[in-house]
Amino acid sequence: MAEPLLRVTDLKKYYSLKTGKLLGGKTTVKAVDGISFDLQAGQTLGIVGESGCGKSTMGKAVIRLVEPTSGKVYLDGEDFTALNGRHLKQARRKVKLIFQDPFASLNPRMTVKDIIGENIDIDHTYATKAERDDRIREVMEQSGLNLDYMERYPHEFSGGQRQRIGIARAIVLPPKLIICDEPVSALDVSIQAKIINLLKELQKSMNLSYIFISHDLSVVKHISDRVGVMYLGHMMEIADKRSLYANPLNPYTQALISAIPKMPGEKKRGKIELAGDIPSPANPPSGCCFHTRCPYAKPICSQERPSLRPVDGDHWCACHLIRP
Repeated sequence: MAEPLLRVTDLKKYYSLKTGKLLGGKTTVKAVDGISFDLQAGQTLGIVGESGCGKSTMGKAVIRLVEPTSGKVYLDGEDFTALNGRHLKQARRKVKLIFQDPFASLNPRMTVKDIIGENIDIDHTYATKAERDDRIREVMEQSGLNLDYMERYPHEFSGGQRQRIGIARAIVLPPKLIICDEPVSALDVSIQAKIINLLKELQKSMNLSYIFISHDLSVVKHISDRVGVMYLGHMMEIADKRSLYANPLNPYTQALISAIPKMPGEKKRGKIELAGDIPSPANPPSGCCFHTRCPYAKPICSQERPSLRPVDGDHWCACHLIRP
């Protein structure tokens, strides 16, 4: 395969949290604890997992909206984690973020034209105002926005239209990678489908790569080429979407997929109920982070953390029960 557009190696993001008597003590929250993956140009990597598993923190750490505690991120062959100042600013032109909340992510005091054109203004890309406005009109049409909206404000639009504005803002200076942080979770189901189809059309026409973060496995299956499953800051399994949905190997992945609502005519499958609650990332279990809820846990699971390793071709799994 070609050199990946994005390579993430042992990425960690820890937070120090004050606890105890009058907040005098400290503990460490391991939000992301050693994530590794590759992403090819023009592909989509879906990231799924329960709320609080570290999906969004991982996405922000990849593009250094939050600084990683350790690990490496290589973007287009360049060590993104080693860049600073002007070099970091230049590299960040290649990556953009689409946020979960389509209203809070837009400045209510700015018109649609200025929201979309803000990246152009910061980057000084176009020499004249006419060139700037022509580019804004172009991406508005690409994003399915009426040109009459240019002078309007965010509060005048529906959630789906606001998310289209956010997408137009992300592509106005064509990036190579977009982090989609649950971009459809706040939208109605019918609108979700339209936004997903728009993202797929833009990916095809602009050769974009996506990291698509979501808790909805049905949506992720529709848009992704590969899927990674996270739990408590760890990558539990990563594979081509067909392989992962047809043959999930990790018990946690099996439980997630068993909970997907079945379509008419689809083969019935037993739902796997997980016992207990998700442990706190401030006090994670020893060994495998999932062993406290896993129905198949063995003594080794509480003693030794399993590594993410290839099991069958490009299907990777972190589980003591699974052997290559």
